Amino acid sequence: MHSQFIRSATWAPTIALSWFWGLGFFYAIHVTLSYGWLGFLAFALPNATGLGLFGWLLGAPSRKLDAIVATVQGPYALLFLGGQFFAVAITIFGFTAYAWLPLFGHDAAVGVIALVLIACSIGHAVPLRGIRIIHGVALVLGLSASATLFAGMPLHQVGGEVPLHAFDERFYGLIVPSLVGFLLGPWMDIQQWQRAAEIRRTGGSVRVAYVAGAALFLGLLTINALLAARAGLGAPVISSDGLPGAYAAVAHAIGRESLTGVTAAFVVWTAIAAATTIDSFYSATRWLGTSITARSNSPLLAFVPAGLVASPVWILGAALAAAAAAISANLSLLYLMVPFATLLVGAAACLVCETLGAARRYDSVLNAMIGATASLIFVTGYLAPSWALLAIAPLIGLIGALPMIAQVLGWRGSQPVGELIPSAERAPRAAPVPVALDRTDTVASHGFDGHWFVLRLIPTYDDTNSVGNVYFANYVRWVGKARELFFNICMPNFDLKSTDFYILTKSFHHDFRREAMEFEPVTIRISIASHNRKFVTLAHEIHSEVNGLLGRGEQSLMFVDTVHYRPLDIPRTIVEGFLPYWPKSSPHGADGKSSPAGVAPLGA
Repeated sequence: MHSQFIRSATWAPTIALSWFWGLGFFYAIHVTLSYGWLGFLAFALPNATGLGLFGWLLGAPSRKLDAIVATVQGPYALLFLGGQFFAVAITIFGFTAYAWLPLFGHDAAVGVIALVLIACSIGHAVPLRGIRIIHGVALVLGLSASATLFAGMPLHQVGGEVPLHAFDERFYGLIVPSLVGFLLGPWMDIQQWQRAAEIRRTGGSVRVAYVAGAALFLGLLTINALLAARAGLGAPVISSDGLPGAYAAVAHAIGRESLTGVTAAFVVWTAIAAATTIDSFYSATRWLGTSITARSNSPLLAFVPAGLVASPVWILGAALAAAAAAISANLSLLYLMVPFATLLVGAAACLVCETLGAARRYDSVLNAMIGATASLIFVTGYLAPSWALLAIAPLIGLIGALPMIAQVLGWRGSQPVGELIPSAERAPRAAPVPVALDRTDTVASHGFDGHWFVLRLIPTYDDTNSVGNVYFANYVRWVGKARELFFNICMPNFDLKSTDFYILTKSFHHDFRREAMEFEPVTIRISIASHNRKFVTLAHEIHSEVNGLLGRGEQSLMFVDTVHYRPLDIPRTIVEGFLPYWPKSSPHGADGKSSPAGVAPLGA
């Protein structure tokens, strides 16, 4: 038990540093100087409590953490990626605008880019267990730098001492957003999910690790509050909205003195805080992307390498662009913080409820639209200012999660939409409609009827048995003929001599219903029923103009290389050729696309 406690507690530095980022670092300075010590506590305590509660709830011994992680990664991927985008944008923006630009001017750009690249390299090359060790060393260096900074920075009285409290209407309005945002914030952070899963996997206690990490995180916030008090308010920076901000107070105080040792200590402290966020972002986002693509059935991965899809560089590039735009527009840090209390809270609340056992009733689009509305209300209330609008904004953001919240609280939720429609009024599933053939047409014809490929033919004497009905094996032969014609139209350039893959029939099933007779027009219909990354299932139906449905079934196809016959993912040429005919339920279906060139639709 003692060894497990120690092993778990060693995760505290990486938990605290990965959650510190630009928001905790600079907002602690701003809120202390703007609202006093009680204002700092109103910010810091919910923030640290939310981090600890995340680990306490997720780390319950009875909770199957690996199963939960695997279940939520896909459905909540946009929430996780959105959280990382804003976290990295806030971090790059905060450390650039409030630390390095005030000290070094535009020369800071090179240092920012270098730091980002170094941090991403660590996140790419070092596994999470190694990052934990690096963060432990970084914490020691950071604490040493902050102690040097505190001791070497002269005590300024510009703007007076930090009061016990200096509340205004904006502060009162920010209480509810702070509670909602900070309590739900860790659930949006895939970095914390990755750490919790790894702690459990290595035999540690998630609860111990996160309680220790939350306590350490509170200590880091307190260090910056003390630095803010020592620096003094100075001359607040006025952002483009006309409101003052004290985010850069420490950097400005250091710049006024031009003390080399103090400046170096501040650079080290800020660089460590920024780098430990960015390397964690890279590692966790890559972990998420790799997990999702590994389970994905999307044939589009035949076009784009899975590693490229899973790469965090797309989020990083967008975050860099957002940070640069915010700096150029002279926005304050708060505008990048808004989504964590509005836009993302509905999805985060659904995630918490699902983790606690609620059935999933998560609509990402609905939550995003409600969250965007909440963001507009928040910004309006902040600029007015109006404490009521600020307070109500995060509550509006939670509306999309109410059905799942009701489940957790034991209230009866509303019926799903499908259950509100009486069964007698629901649209029946459309039955296959045979395609009639004019009796004067005595030759086989083929073409497309929507997503169905259709072959028409008329059985003759050589297709029947001694009794006069069609011999059973001919039904299978006709399905095979329809399949080959289907392939030939979709892949007219396929050459068996030069291909690097073969198409094999993995299984075939046919359910006989009725018999067909000589000269009885028959239609064979075949379509793509389903697929994953390696197998395609084709459905088929055989209809008679006289007797209706004769039978139906399905076959499963697989793909192998031509040298060693190793199974392959669906080849790219297959995806390209058959893309217009994926089933409507497939995310890659292309409804309404025309038939390939040179092939007339049926009935033309």
